[in-house]
Amino acid sequence: MTTIFTHPVRVYWEDTDAGGIVFYANYLKFFERARTEWLRSLGIEQRNLKETRGGMFVVAETTVKYLSPARLDDQLLVTARLEQIGRSTLTIHQQALQGDTVLCEGSIRICWVQADTLKSGRIPAEILETLQ
Repeated sequence: MTTIFTHPVRVYWEDTDAGGIVFYANYLKFFERARTEWLRSLGIEQRNLKETRGGMFVVAETTVKYLSPARLDDQLLVTARLEQIGRSTLTIHQQALQGDTVLCEGSIRICWVQADTLKSGRIPAEILETLQ
């Protein structure tokens, strides 16, 4: 579980606030994109999960630390690293970096739910096998 997935993100005007820095909630969007691309790189596509397995991952909990601001046109590298696998949840550690500087980092716990009821359930075995 030590492999680190990286995804480049450019900061656009729409990502910034009136002070010219990335609005704090947009880091969660950057993290979401990186998690989605990480899963896609493993052959796990969100739409396909819903259509074929009747389930999907949803965010259950986040803890985020903001360390230094990003600004318009900055090129960031957003990471995703699987920290913990549970029966119904995955915990992913994520960072937004500019060069070697960590701007923002967090721990995101996602939960497997049934698409029709949104009730949690066990992550399908083939997904767990792919992640390990």
